[in-house]
Amino acid sequence: MEVIRSADEAAHLCALTLGNFDGVHIGHQAVLRTLVRVADERGLTSLAMTFDPHPVAVHRPDHKPQLITGLDEKLKRIAATGVDATLVQPYSLEFADQSAEEFIEFLARDVGVRAIVVGRDVRFGRGNEGDLATLQNLGQRHGVETVVAIDDLGDGEGLSRVSSTHIRSLLLDGNVEDAARMLGRPHVVTGTVVNGNARGREMGFPTANIGGDVAGLIPSDGVYAGWVYFADGRQQPGAISVGSNPTFDGDDRRVEVNVVGVEFPDMDVYGEPARVEFVAHIRGQIEFSGMDALIEQMRDDVKNVSAVLEAERQKA
Repeated sequence: MEVIRSADEAAHLCALTLGNFDGVHIGHQAVLRTLVRVADERGLTSLAMTFDPHPVAVHRPDHKPQLITGLDEKLKRIAATGVDATLVQPYSLEFADQSAEEFIEFLARDVGVRAIVVGRDVRFGRGNEGDLATLQNLGQRHGVETVVAIDDLGDGEGLSRVSSTHIRSLLLDGNVEDAARMLGRPHVVTGTVVNGNARGREMGFPTANIGGDVAGLIPSDGVYAGWVYFADGRQQPGAISVGSNPTFDGDDRRVEVNVVGVEFPDMDVYGEPARVEFVAHIRGQIEFSGMDALIEQMRDDVKNVSAVLEAERQKA
């Protein structure tokens, strides 16, 4: 998939859908697949438009949302639906100040849009003044066909209950299982393997500490079963700990992955990028009275994680 950073690069006539697509959940995927079909039927390029930064971060910087996915992960997930290209539109107050008609003129003239795929609740233009009827009228005037992607997202799949806001709430509650059902895949965070304080190694549970600019919403504190992917393509089972290490008076939230069954010192991964997939919630964060109790719990955690991941393998 081609990634376009400005409208000037959109050189082909295209069918377009647009949105924030945070998480690229199953509802987004349904719309994007409709876009691909519409473009194929009309001999057009399929183009998704997303915004960076998130519009709420521009309009209400004190209330900017915690994004489910970083931009790179979002683009990867959009590409998986078969879309030809994505325009990452820089979002600013100036861009948002276009009237509904100015926005459609921009799409038709500067982006080359000839068909636009939307849901019935579409809003666009300054102050969200435009709706579906506005789009249909302006589209006729500017040579842009309007295609309603899905009349009722609830038909058969319960998609009407799927939203990025709901998924954020689930993740902040640690409910990675229900979040995965709405995302159509396990939730992912990405970052760089950094040096930690080596406490895990001292206890016999060495961990890969995910630091740097961590992208993706970090779930609530606790222990999770999941997978970690390293730069060389290795997929390893992981007991993932999220939290601040209260037993040791920690105060910084971190993501640490004990690579189950692997002697971590033998893995030369420091400074490399890593992807962490959250499959299941094992337990919440606990403050222990001492090292022995913590080690015993960690042994149980690794057993539980191994059992969950083996069950996942059996289902695959």
